[in-house]
Amino acid sequence: MSHTKVVIWNEYLHEVENAEVKALYPGGIHGTLAEAFLDRGGFEVRTATLRQEGHGLSAGLLADTDVLLWWGHKAHHEVGDETVRMVHEAVLSGMGLVVLHSGHLSKVFRQVLGTHGTLTWREADEKERLWNLRPDHPILAGVPDHVTLQQEEMYGERFDVPEPDELLMISWFQGGEVFRSLCTWRRGLGRVVYFRPGHETYPTYHHPEIRRIVVQAADWAKARIRRDSSTCPNTQALEPVPNPTKEHIL
Repeated sequence: MSHTKVVIWNEYLHEVENAEVKALYPGGIHGTLAEAFLDRGGFEVRTATLRQEGHGLSAGLLADTDVLLWWGHKAHHEVGDETVRMVHEAVLSGMGLVVLHSGHLSKVFRQVLGTHGTLTWREADEKERLWNLRPDHPILAGVPDHVTLQQEEMYGERFDVPEPDELLMISWFQGGEVFRSLCTWRRGLGRVVYFRPGHETYPTYHHPEIRRIVVQAADWAKARIRRDSSTCPNTQALEPVPNPTKEHIL
């Protein structure tokens, strides 16, 4: 049985520059997320980071990837346009994409969805409660009716994204806001997921239910088929087609 091929992309800047974040994620956010997949089993996990050559991504790697996870925050502008183009084309050809937390402003997310991805925010150590709207959905299999995070960054509406194909979770925050925190879309042959929690100064990615949702989102979004759909081929008829004449037209 072949394993699902996962690539976890992370800026890997906060963990290097901020001692508080490094203490929470000593191997980087990508390392902590990789552990969640390895603990679950059935995944082949690779990681890539911003400052690697080509941001750690290549056309060949993306062609060999079933699902790409994306975590970015402070350096969206550093991601090269060619990388964004390659990821976008890979999604259209069938690769899955799971965008996490502050990746809502990444060039990749905005290119794939075609909107600004903007929202309101506040960092005030407040409680977040994520409500499970679709316990029947594979992404939320085994997840309770709600998941409570004692400290998280607030994201509030309006979230500038296209109407989701599926809205799976809504968050409530202690300050009063609500937010569409788990959404899916289809783009071309690919599946796209956005999942909100994951601010770098909180231990969110150590929470068992958050880890479960991330892994199950990747498993749901993984490629079912990979096919280049970037051209419009001129095809031959499968059966004889008579050439029209003036009599036929008249």
